[in-house]
Amino acid sequence: MKYNPNEIEAKWQKFWKENQTFKTDNNSEKPKYYVLDMFPYPSGAGLHVGHPLGYIASDIFARYKRHQGFNVLHPQGYDSFGLPAEQYAIQTGQHPAITTEENIARYREQLDRIGFSFDWNREVRTSNADYYKHTQWIFIQLFNSWYNKETDKAESITTLVSKFDKEGNLNVVAVCDDNIPVFTAEQWKSYSDEEKEKMLLKYRMTYLAETEVNWCPALGTVLANDEIKDGLSERGGHPVVRKKMKQWSMRISAYAERLLQGLEDIDWTESLKESQRNWIGKSVGASIVFNVKDHDDTIEVFTTRPDTIFGVSFMTLAPEHDLVSKITTPEQKEKIAAYIDATSKRSERERMADVKTISGVFTGAYAIHPFTKEPIEIWIGDYVLAGYGTGAVMAVPSGDSRDYAFAKHFDIKIKNIFDKDISEEAFTEKEGFVLKDSDFLNGLDYKEATIKAIEALVELGQGKGKVNYRLRDAVFSRQRYWGEPFPVYYVNGLPKMIDSKYLPIVLPEVEKYLPTEDGQPPLGNANIWAWDTVNNKVVANEKIDNKTIFPIELNTMPGWAGSSWYWMRYMDPSNESEIAAQDALKYWQNVDLYIGGSEHATGHLLYSRFWNKFLKDLGVAPTEEPFKKLINQGMILGTSAFVYRIEGTNTFISKDMIKDEKVQQLYAYVGLVNSSSELDTVAFKKWRPDYENAEFILNPSGKYIVGHEVEKMSKSYYNVVNPDDICNEYGADTLRLYEMFLGPLEQAKPWNTAGISGVAGFLKKLWRLYADDNGLVITDEEPTKEMYKSLHKTIKKVVEDIEGFSFNTSVSQFMICVNELGQQKCHHRAILEPLAIVISPYAPHIAEELWSMLGHESSISQESFPEFKAEFLVESSKEYPVSFNGKMRFKIELPLDLSEEEIKKIILDDERTQAQLNGREPKKLIVVPGKIINIVG
Repeated sequence: MKYNPNEIEAKWQKFWKENQTFKTDNNSEKPKYYVLDMFPYPSGAGLHVGHPLGYIASDIFARYKRHQGFNVLHPQGYDSFGLPAEQYAIQTGQHPAITTEENIARYREQLDRIGFSFDWNREVRTSNADYYKHTQWIFIQLFNSWYNKETDKAESITTLVSKFDKEGNLNVVAVCDDNIPVFTAEQWKSYSDEEKEKMLLKYRMTYLAETEVNWCPALGTVLANDEIKDGLSERGGHPVVRKKMKQWSMRISAYAERLLQGLEDIDWTESLKESQRNWIGKSVGASIVFNVKDHDDTIEVFTTRPDTIFGVSFMTLAPEHDLVSKITTPEQKEKIAAYIDATSKRSERERMADVKTISGVFTGAYAIHPFTKEPIEIWIGDYVLAGYGTGAVMAVPSGDSRDYAFAKHFDIKIKNIFDKDISEEAFTEKEGFVLKDSDFLNGLDYKEATIKAIEALVELGQGKGKVNYRLRDAVFSRQRYWGEPFPVYYVNGLPKMIDSKYLPIVLPEVEKYLPTEDGQPPLGNANIWAWDTVNNKVVANEKIDNKTIFPIELNTMPGWAGSSWYWMRYMDPSNESEIAAQDALKYWQNVDLYIGGSEHATGHLLYSRFWNKFLKDLGVAPTEEPFKKLINQGMILGTSAFVYRIEGTNTFISKDMIKDEKVQQLYAYVGLVNSSSELDTVAFKKWRPDYENAEFILNPSGKYIVGHEVEKMSKSYYNVVNPDDICNEYGADTLRLYEMFLGPLEQAKPWNTAGISGVAGFLKKLWRLYADDNGLVITDEEPTKEMYKSLHKTIKKVVEDIEGFSFNTSVSQFMICVNELGQQKCHHRAILEPLAIVISPYAPHIAEELWSMLGHESSISQESFPEFKAEFLVESSKEYPVSFNGKMRFKIELPLDLSEEEIKKIILDDERTQAQLNGREPKKLIVVPGKIINIVG
C-alpha cells in the first residue's frame, strides 16, 4: 500500500463536495468562529504559488477551530467587477461577464485542488445582480442619510428636514459642505422643491460635487490614488492628469474620529494601525481667514500652529484652488496657466511624495494679515493639494523647512519670530522656543501663544479653534462599464433614487465598452437606459420625455463598493430581501480572523470600516468594527532569471563571460533554467519568435549561465510557479506544508522548488508509520512512554503555533515527531490516531485517508483535537553517562528521586562497574544527581 497523493487527494475532495463536509449552519449550539480571506479578484492569469499562502494559513486555523468544537464560517467568493475584465473587453470585444466567468472557473478549479475547507454554498460574486442589488440598496441608504455630530452617527435625512421645518439650519451641527448659508424655517419653507433638493445634497452622506480627480484619457476613467504609479495608470502605463469632474462622493470624513478610536478596540498589528492613523491624519489647531487685498474674497487656512501667525511671510494656494483664476493679475496669467497645466499631469501621490522639488508661481495678488494688516504675497505651488484641508497654507519659513526652502528659492523676505536663529533645530524643535516680534504674543511659549492667538482671532471674527483630518471624502464614480450601476435617475439635473423595491437595476448591454464619441462614460452607449417612473422599469432612451421618463446615471460604482460589505453577505447569502437576516447577523457578529495583504491598509480596510459603521448606525450591522483580528501575510517571492543580450545584436552572452561588452539584461522564463543556473538554449530559442535565431556565447564548459534576482512573483517577470504543477508532481498536502514551512507567515520569503522534495519525503515517512507495501501495520498495544512523549510534545507545540500563527515551526515539529516515532518503531493506534488529527489542518487529504484506514467512516475534520497532557512530558528518570577517569564507558537509566547514596550503591553493584574496576577499590565516586556519574580508579 503506497502513498499516492494524486489519487488520495481527488478522492477526498470528491468526498467533501458530495457530503457537504464544510457546510455551515447559522443555527448551532456551538460557539461561532468566522475566518475570512480578503476578497480575491479572479484574473485571467490564475493563481501562482504566492496567492494561496494566506488561504492555507486561514484554512489551517478554520480546520483547527472545527476540531476545537466551534461552528466555523469559512466562506469564499469573488470581487468580480473591475478594470482588467473591462480592458480585455475593449481589446477583444468579449463581454466582461464571459471573461469573468472563465476566470472564476479557473480559480475555483485551482482552489479546490489545494483542498480548502470553504463553504462553497455561500459563494458570492459582486458582479451578480442578486448581490449588487444590495450594494445599490446601501447606496440609497447613504443618499437618504446625514451625519448628526450631536448624536455622532448617521441619521435619516427626514430628521434633518424636520429640523429645517422647525428651526432652519442655524442650530444644526452636521458634517456637510463648507459655506452653507444660514436660513430660517420660514426661508426653508419658501424654497422650491428643487432648491430644497440642492440644499439637502450639501448634507447627504453621498452627494454630487465638482471634485478634483485622477483622469486617465487612454482608459477613459477616473482612477484612485492606489491605481497610479509614477504618474501613470498601473494598468497599461497610461498618462494620468488632474481634472475637475462632477462625481458622486462619500462622506467618509464624517467617521474620521470613530475610525481613529475604533483602532483601539481591534487586534491588528501596530504598523497597520499606524498606517490608518496617518491616513486619517488628525490635527488640532485653528482655522484662520485672510482677506484678499482689493477683492471681496477670503482665504481660509488650517494650521496646527496659530501661535506663528506673526511669522507668515507668504501664502501658497493649490494650483487648482477656485480663487486662483479670480485673483491672478493679468501680468501673471500666462505663467500661472502654464504651471497649472504642468501640475495637472502629476498625481496627488507624486506631489505629496516629492519633498525635494521647489516650484511655484506668484499670482500677483496679496492677502491681508489679520493683525498687522500688512500685505502678504499669494503664490501657487503643487505641494499644496486642493483636496486636503482648505487647499491653502500660510507659510512660516522660520518654523517650517519646506516654507523656508521655498522662500529662499524665490527670495521672499523671511520673518523670524523665534528667540533663536533659523536653523534645522528651529524646524524640528520649535515648540520649545519663546516668541519674539509677535506683538501681543511676545515672550510666550507654544501653548500659551496658541490659546491667546485663537482668542484674538475669534474676537476679530477671522478664526476659531478647529480639529482637522487629512482624510478626504471618497470619490465614488467611475467612468467604466464593468461595475455596479447607480440606482439613480435625473430630473432637471438633480438626482433621484429609484425605489428599493425595484432593485436590482441591472447593468445594460452595450455594443462598445469605450466612452462615447462625445466623452460620456461607456453606459452612454446603452440604448435601453432610461427610468420610467410610471411603470417603474428601465426603458429605451428614445422614450425620455423628462416628464415621466428620465435618463439614468451613466457612471458606475468603484471596485471597492461591493467589497465594502461582503463579509455580511456571507452570513446569509441567499437572502433576497435584505443583505442578511438580523438573526444571522446577530449570530455571526463580525469576522474573528481576517487574513490578507498589507496593500489594502488604507483602501479596502478604511472603506469597509466606514460602511460597517454606517450600517451599524442604521441598525443593520451588529458591531462597530467588522474585523476583530487581522493578519497580513507576507509575500512569496519568485527567483527571476536573466539572460544578457549584447546591444545591437541577437547574441546572448553567458553571465560568467561578460567583460567589457555592453549588454541588455532581459528576463527569461525560469522553467528554462535548471538548479545549476544553466539555460536550456534550445528551449529558449523556441520560447519566443524573436529569439528563434538567437546565438549564444557559452562558457568554457559549454554552458550558458543566467543571472538571478529574488523579487515579486509576476507573469511579466516570467518567474511565476504554477501551483497546479506542484500539485501534479508532489500533491496538494506537500504544497500546503511547504508554503507554511518557508518561514513566518507575515514575512516575505523566496520560493525554491528544490526545497519541496524534503516535505514530500516527510509525508512518505508519515505514511510508513501507518502502512507498508502490504497494508496497514497498526497495533493496539500500549505505547511506550517515549512514544507518548513524542506525541504530546507535538500536540503542545502545534496548539501554541496555530494560536500564535507560527505555522512554519509546526511543520518542523511534525518532522521531528515523525522521525522520533520512526526510530521508536511506533505503529501504535493510541499514538497515530491523535497524530492524524493534529496534522489534519495542515495536510487534510493524507489525514483523511489515514483516518479512514484506521477504520473510521466519518471525516476527520469533525473529530475533537487531542488534549495535551503534561504528565507525559514529566521526566521520571534520567539516563546517566557513567565515566571512568573522565571517559564515558556506559549509560544507565535511574529514577530521578534517588538520593546520592542510593545512586552510588547501584553504580558500584553494577557488573559493568565491577568489570571496569577489575577488583580495585575506586579512589573516588562523584555523583551530580540528574547530571553525571564519574568514578576515579
